[in-house]
Amino acid sequence: MQELTDPRWIKIKGLLFLFLGLGSAGLLLLDRFNLKDAALLSIAVWCFCRFYYFAFYVIERYVDPAFRFSGLWAFAGYLWGRRRDRESTLRADVR
Repeated sequence: MQELTDPRWIKIKGLLFLFLGLGSAGLLLLDRFNLKDAALLSIAVWCFCRFYYFAFYVIERYVDPAFRFSGLWAFAGYLWGRRRDRESTLRADVR
């Protein structure tokens, strides 16, 4: 699959994400609207946004500036690899 580089298509893709998110949140709230569900949905969206920010910006800027993530799977692999590296280092220190 080719990398998306055309600024016009990148903006369209972003708008599609926005409309899909608004549409799905709207349908969830229309199905059974109450303040608790609206608040929980808002908190969940905010937390996922913060996690995404953490996964890319914070890790790349403050934890490991040499590593560039290509997506959330790459981030998961990075975390998994770091954990394995620490465990192998700890085992080597014990011996």
